Amino acid sequence: MSIIKQKDFISHTVNEKTDLLPFLLKVINKSRNSVKSILKRGQVMVDGHITTQHNYPLYEGQTVDILTNKASKKYSLLDGVQILYEDDDLIGINKESGVLSMGSNQPNERNAYRQLTDFVKFDHPSRRIFIVHRLDRDTSGVMLYAKNEQVKNALQYNWNEVVKKRLYTALVEGEVKEEKNTISSWLKETDSYHVYSTTDEQEGKHAVSHYKKVRGNDKYTLIEVELETGRKNQIRVHMKDIGHPIVGDKKYGAKSNPIKRLGLHATTLQLTHPTSKEMMTFTAQVPNSFKDLL
Repeated sequence: MSIIKQKDFISHTVNEKTDLLPFLLKVINKSRNSVKSILKRGQVMVDGHITTQHNYPLYEGQTVDILTNKASKKYSLLDGVQILYEDDDLIGINKESGVLSMGSNQPNERNAYRQLTDFVKFDHPSRRIFIVHRLDRDTSGVMLYAKNEQVKNALQYNWNEVVKKRLYTALVEGEVKEEKNTISSWLKETDSYHVYSTTDEQEGKHAVSHYKKVRGNDKYTLIEVELETGRKNQIRVHMKDIGHPIVGDKKYGAKSNPIKRLGLHATTLQLTHPTSKEMMTFTAQVPNSFKDLL
């Protein structure tokens, strides 16, 4: 899902086959250089996808959305965070690897929470953002924040009932032989924040991960992991348990880091909207670096 508040955009419908730059020159009453600047800054979307390509082909019936200059200043506040969805209750993002979900001991660090707070305050200075769930700093993908405390509580208190699907994509070391399987264990955390699996039901929290193989070679495998439970470091520990640690995850046994980041991405989050009760699916495309190795 990729829906942003329409007030931030001016929409146009394509009536005949053409290229993007000539189309923009017709609908925007500005000089050629100004239009090129708008395009270069990423202010143009075609059918919901940002493009900066001058000769991007357009076809009859497509929609071209142009971000207003005021809104462009608001979106420039975001670095490593892409807005996937926004309404009066929720804001969904695609977080890049390396960006913290919330604050740290570094007061000036631009984490996702601080960026989104500045983003919503741009139009409404009294607005706030509330954390619903987290991703590890080095994990990219879909995250959801609430825009008021009531929605935050409704989501957190009923998370397992509200959320229908949590799907991750992992790039792991070695060739995974099985096409699909389920991993079940009890996870326990040490005093040094290292999580490990145990078979003792009294020792840890039950964790269940379902995975299926997407494709791979003798060095790496791309898999989809659906979470039945959402424990800390669950996927990272479970991949280590089956002998295929996540690429770049030195903490949990990885020996390689060809993509210079953790090979874990939150691909899909499906849930019931806490206010409208509509079923919503948020999706963030798998990074190309995951697929390039295969």
